[in-house]
Amino acid sequence: MPDITPYPLAGKRIWVAGHRGLVGAALVQRLQYEDCTILTVPRQQLDLRQPDQVSLWLRETKPQAVIVAAAKVGGIHANDSRPAEFLYDNLMIEANIIEAARQSRVEKLVFLGSSCIYPRLAPQPIPESALLTGPLEPTNEWYAIAKIAGIKLCQAYRRQYDCDFISVMPTNLYGPGDNFDTLQGHVIPALMAKIHHAREAGAETVEVWGSGRALREFLYVEDAADGIVHILKHYSDAEHINLGTSEEISIGDLAGLMARVIGYRGRLVFDPSKPDGTPRKVVDTTHLKSLGWRAHTPLQQGLEQTYRWYVNHHLADRRAIA
Repeated sequence: MPDITPYPLAGKRIWVAGHRGLVGAALVQRLQYEDCTILTVPRQQLDLRQPDQVSLWLRETKPQAVIVAAAKVGGIHANDSRPAEFLYDNLMIEANIIEAARQSRVEKLVFLGSSCIYPRLAPQPIPESALLTGPLEPTNEWYAIAKIAGIKLCQAYRRQYDCDFISVMPTNLYGPGDNFDTLQGHVIPALMAKIHHAREAGAETVEVWGSGRALREFLYVEDAADGIVHILKHYSDAEHINLGTSEEISIGDLAGLMARVIGYRGRLVFDPSKPDGTPRKVVDTTHLKSLGWRAHTPLQQGLEQTYRWYVNHHLADRRAIA
C-alpha cells in the first residue's frame, strides 16, 4: 500500500524546475499559498542539460523538495520535425535533476510526465497499468520515450536508493502562458491563435488539422498546479499517478466551442490529410480521486480565461515589441 503520511510543505525550500513554462509558472503561483520558500533559476543561469551545473545548483541552494516541470514541449508538428531535440533534451534534463537530487539528499521529488506515455490504442479511460502494454503514438513517440525513462528513473532511484521520488502524468494542459505558435504549439493555443487571426482578418474559413473526430481531455493549468501540489503532499509510491478531468471532447467540438468563445462566425474546415494523433485519449483518475482531489474549472470557463489572457498579455506584448 502507498504511504499516506502527509508531506508538510510548511518551512520547506521547494525548487520548481522550469518555472517559466506553462506548468512551472502556475506551480509558482499555487505554492505562494503554502508556507514555503520557492526556489527558481532562469535557463540563462542554469543549463539543465549540463550535469555539473545542476549538481552545483542543488548543493548551493539545498532544496528539500523538487518539482521537475522543466521539459522541451510542443505539438504534433514540433515533435515530428525535431525528434532528436525532444528525446535528447528531455532525457538529459530529467536524468541530471534526478541524480543531483539524490546526491543532495532531497526529501521528495515530483517528476511531471505526460499522458502521451501510453500506447496509441490503450484502453479508455487509460489506467496507470496501461504503461508499456503496446506501441506508442508515432507523432509524439520521442517525447513519450523520454518521459517513460523519467518514470523509470524515479522508480529505480526509489528501489535502489530509497528516494521518495514520484511521477505524475498530466493530461493535455492549457491556460495562460501557453505557447500560441500555430505550428509549434499544442492544439488549444495553436487553434486559439488561428481562429483569433481569422476573426480579425474577416476570413470566411479556418483550417483545422485532422478529421475533427479524435477525442481528447483537457485540464486547465491552474487546476493542474493545484493537483500537483496535492499529490506532493499526499502521495508516495513507485507507481506513477494520472492527473486529469476524466472528461473528453472531440477536436471538432473543441474547435466549435473555441470559435464561440472567440466570437468567430466563419466556417471550420477540417483537413483529414493532416494527422489526428491518437484516436482517443482520456486518463483514468480513480487513483487521484481516492486522494481527495478533483479538477474544478469547466472547459468553457478555462478557454474564456485563456483567451482573455491571450488578448491582454500575449498580443499586447507582441504589439509593444513591434
